Parts: sequence; C-alpha cells; structure tokens
Amino acid sequence: MFDNLSNRLEGIVKKIRGKGRLTEADIDEVMKEIRTALLEADVNVAVVRTITNRIREAAVGAARSGALDPTQQVVKAVNDELTRALGGETLSITYASRPPTVVLMAGLQGSGKTTASAKLAAWFKTQGRQPLLVGADLQRPAAVEQLRTLGGQIEVPVFSDPSDPIQASAAGLDEAKRLGRDVVIVDTAGRLSIDTEMMEQVRQISVAVEPDYTFLVVDAMTGQDAVQTADAFHTTLQIDGVIMSKMDGDARGGAALSVKEVIGRPIAFASTGEKLNEFEQFHPERMASRILGMGDMLTLIEQAESAFEADEAEEAAAKLMGGQFTLDDFLDQMQQLKKMGPLGNLMGMMPGVPKELKGAKIEDDDLKPIEAIIRSMTPEERAQPVIINGSRRSRIAAGSGTQVGDVNRLVKQFGEMQKMMKKFGMASGKPGNKGRKGKKGKKGKKGPAARGLPPGAGFDPTNPGQGMDLPGLPGMPNMPGVPGIHNP
Repeated sequence: MFDNLSNRLEGIVKKIRGKGRLTEADIDEVMKEIRTALLEADVNVAVVRTITNRIREAAVGAARSGALDPTQQVVKAVNDELTRALGGETLSITYASRPPTVVLMAGLQGSGKTTASAKLAAWFKTQGRQPLLVGADLQRPAAVEQLRTLGGQIEVPVFSDPSDPIQASAAGLDEAKRLGRDVVIVDTAGRLSIDTEMMEQVRQISVAVEPDYTFLVVDAMTGQDAVQTADAFHTTLQIDGVIMSKMDGDARGGAALSVKEVIGRPIAFASTGEKLNEFEQFHPERMASRILGMGDMLTLIEQAESAFEADEAEEAAAKLMGGQFTLDDFLDQMQQLKKMGPLGNLMGMMPGVPKELKGAKIEDDDLKPIEAIIRSMTPEERAQPVIINGSRRSRIAAGSGTQVGDVNRLVKQFGEMQKMMKKFGMASGKPGNKGRKGKKGKKGKKGPAARGLPPGAGFDPTNPGQGMDLPGLPGMPNMPGVPGIHNP
C-alpha cells in the first residue's frame, strides 16, 4: 500500500532537492505534481484540495522568508500535511475506571471485521489486558464459529447467544463481569451495503452496551467508497476511530488519506498482514515518513524488541563480532527475524532502501531453502563450514532439495561475512576483541542488540558498504542490513 504514491512523492522531492532557492513557478510545478500523485492514489478530491493548499501556503512562505533551505521546508510541509491527513496523533487508548472497557466493532460485510476483532483482542493481551470476544454477528453463517476459532488461536474466550444480536451483546457484557475480564470486544453483523435495518441494529447494540470505543473496520482496498461508508456509520454511531484492514495489499491508499479529513476521526489500528499478530497501532507521523521514503525505524525497533530477547541478541552480537557466529546461530536469528512480520513490510520501514526493493514481493517462504540447507548439515558442519568439501556439499544439496551451487554460495558468503564482522569487531575495539594496538577495547554504550535488535540492525541501511550481505539464494534481492537475503 502507498507504493505508487511513495514513488511519486519521492520523485518530486528528488527534483527539488539541491536547488538553492525555489521560485513561485517551481512551487506551482511541485503542487501540480503532488495534486496528480494524490488523485492517482484515489484520495478524495476535496481532501486533495485541502492538502495542496496547505502545502502551497507553507512552501510560498518559506520561499519568501529567504529560509536557508526552502527545499527542506517544502519537504517538511509535505510531511506535516501527510501526517495531518493520516490522523495527526496516535490514538491513545484509555481504560474504563470500572471494568470492563467495551469496544464495539462495526463495518460492512467482507471488510475483515471478525478477524480485526480477534487481532484487537490479541493486541489487548500484549498490553496486559484480559479481553472477551462477543459474537453478535448472527446474520452471517458460521460467523460465530469463525470468531471461536480465532479466539482459540489467541487463547481468548468467546461468548455468544443465538437468540438475538442485541441480547447477545448485553449478555456478553454480563459474562465479562462474571469472569473478571477487563475488555469486551463486540463483533457486530455487517451487510453488503449500508441499509436502514443494519444501522438500526448496530445503533441498538451500541445503546445496550454503551461502548467506550466504537471502531469502524474499513477495507483499505475500497478506495474512496470507504469514505462514504465511514461518513454513514459516523452519523449513526459517532465513530471513535477507524481500523484499516488489508493495509498489506496493493491498494493506492486513498481511503487512509481521506477518512480523517472527512469524518474527523483518526485511524486507530492497521492490519498489516494475514496473521493474527500482524496488527499494530497506527502512527500517522511514522506512516508519513514511510510514504516520503524516510523509513520508520521506531516501528522497526519496537517490532525487533518484541521478537528478540535482549540477552540472546547481545550474545549473538558478541559472537558475530568475535568471529564465533555459527550457522546454528544464524538459523536462530532467521527464526527471530520472521517473528517481526512479513519481510516485505520490514523493507518499507528501513530508510534509504531503493524503491525496487520496497516493491519486491518477499515472503517468509523465500528463506526456507536456506533453512533447508543448514538443517541438512551435521552439527560439526554448522559449527565449522570450512570442513564442507565436495562430497559433503552434494549430500547437503540432495538432503535439502537444492543445487550444489546454492550450497557453495551459502558457505562462501557466510565465510566472507564471518571475516568481515570479525575485522569490524577488532577495529571497533569491542570487549573481548583486541583492537589495533592489541589492547582490550573499552566497553561503550550498548548497541542495537542490547535493545533487542538483531545483529546488523545498527548499520546505516543507506550505505550498502555497511550492510550485512548474509547468505541467500538466486532470485532474492539484496537487502543491506537484513540478515539472510543477498543476491550476488
């Protein structure tokens, strides 16, 4: 999502970057291109007009004031307006003083509402809460069963009453109080289109449970139609925030950029993949930064901290710098990396990554051949890849279902990586390694590994020379700074 808009805006910024000053003619040309880029992204026309007017006002003001770098002022104005259009600030969730906190989920059928309910419940669990899911969608066949299945996967209880959606919602609230659950998420029925019956039913459910938050689930693929849906629901329910589903798709992003301006409510959460843990709070300023190609290191760090144990990561980093990092260690790091979410999404968070890599379809399955090769080795071979001779390579290739050339490439690149990192560790005087003068280096500030980041995350991703070109297979793009993916 946002790939096309991101490419267009990055191109616009690149054109004006480096100019000593901007004339009003330059600004007019930039505004024309930004307007076209937003319209192509399926942003609401009125919203496009508002955004471009604000950017133009800021840009002209910077040019007339004789600012030292008006180009940077224009980029800042674009970033500020994108942030404002996406919601301005992250929605802060507060909890009811007398539990449970009630969340009402609304949306059209097919928007991903039931899955979003389960994902939200999983998110609340990570916040130390004890949620209860209530199945009030009695219209769609097997909707409650789907919710029970999803609830089972995240170990969250599900309550439903087959009699009536309104009664089921109220009974679910009572059940939460009885069980001592402090968050209740009510999954209501959707329709193929907005109608009076649907709106009246969801309004009555809202009256029955008195929700602390009412979230509208919007399919990011629906474009400007999502704005009309949001407006209709907001008129009936007073929406508190929007949950954007299918943000990992190839939608142009118009819905996300239009909703806040039209209904005045922010995007609260975003679904970034199919898995139940691929769901996160929406940070407008971070998304704006991603769209402009400036990356999103804060989210990347947060995901790494949740996936990597700090002690384990620090130990792995020490091994890496000391040249003692084995293929077993590398395999462990690959498993941890996959916990951070789809690899393609991680690329969009890294600043300075070429647009060709951001658009690359990189799946977790792409790492499976590498895993298969390593798992086909003996413990001795994983610890000392240098002993892998011709006959061993043939055996490993046959056991992993790959080619001998793939095994050769992995062994060679892993050996080069070990040498490079050992030299880097010695030159930087890391504890336990001898520096240039043969003295033990002083212990400095803890690096990314101490914060739970994987080895290599502290490298500058805009400089391929500092990236970690770790082992990979043909057909997989080079990703500086990301373990396990390299195309020679």
